[in-house]
Amino acid sequence: MPRPARSVLRAEIGEQPHAVARVLAREGRRTAAIAARLAKADLSWVLVAARGTSDNAARYAQYAFGIVHRLPVALAAPSLVTLYGRPPRVKGALVIGISQSGRSPDVVETVAAARRAGAPTLAIVNDAESPLARAAEWVLPLHAGVERSVAATKTYTAQLAAVALLVLSMGGRKKDLAALAAVPGSMEEALGVEPEAEAAAGSLAHAQRAVVIGRGLHYPTACEIALKLKELALLLAEPYSAADFQHGPIAMAERDLPVILVSPPGSRPAREVEALGNELRRRGSPVLAIGPRRRGALGVPRVPELLAPLVSILPGQLLAFHAARARGLDPDSPRGIRKITETR
Repeated sequence: MPRPARSVLRAEIGEQPHAVARVLAREGRRTAAIAARLAKADLSWVLVAARGTSDNAARYAQYAFGIVHRLPVALAAPSLVTLYGRPPRVKGALVIGISQSGRSPDVVETVAAARRAGAPTLAIVNDAESPLARAAEWVLPLHAGVERSVAATKTYTAQLAAVALLVLSMGGRKKDLAALAAVPGSMEEALGVEPEAEAAAGSLAHAQRAVVIGRGLHYPTACEIALKLKELALLLAEPYSAADFQHGPIAMAERDLPVILVSPPGSRPAREVEALGNELRRRGSPVLAIGPRRRGALGVPRVPELLAPLVSILPGQLLAFHAARARGLDPDSPRGIRKITETR
């Protein structure tokens, strides 16, 4: 099929450094005020309701809150509220809804039920006038602008930035907040890997399946890259924790199973993931690494590990975009999906 001269999705991938800089600049003061209020609450855990790409931002929140505050984070099952009428007990919880549109009824009702039960509630959402924003006590708008592409990119990284901003503000981590403010520059640098991503996408042109592997903070990135490969390239890509993959699924490793490893420079599990990559190569799997700059890798700049997911997702998005084109698909019109999915 002829390739379009321009792509809405590719343009929005390129907008991400500016989108993240915008949410950080505009929401720093509001987030500090919310953090001050939450400091007075007796929080013992966090519950996050989300769907789709936003669910991977929720997975990032699990690690961010756990690392900085040692707070356990549960991912809500919104169907418990809408299908079964059994909202969770939320005593001691901060309840967060994360959504691009803020219009998914099950996510909205989960947050609304928590607010009725007296829990502090927060919406992280791109539409500050959405049902989710109205349901929550506090709102952190993403300021990403209208996201016209079906596949979410700039709203995802803006969600990660909002989560990091909240977590670090709650901890009064001024040094880390300064590092967060510098992340858009590193994101811009990471976009420069596009020629390598396009070349690597050629190896996925005829693949039937793939595996995306990360560990710890980088597992959510693996989940999001796998989702983008499914949405855009119609490639059956499954995400795994590097630890879980070694507990059985490694048996699948062979010449016809491409593997994408997410292990940015400075990540704590880097040695473990690199050793796994070597073992997969020994078993015949083609391995593509998103990590330190080296031959055959999609290199990303080093940033503090807590913030690395904002940077390391970009090569994965570019890879999925070019994989779609290599497979004869239009990444601006992914098959059978819509921008807003209203699950109940």
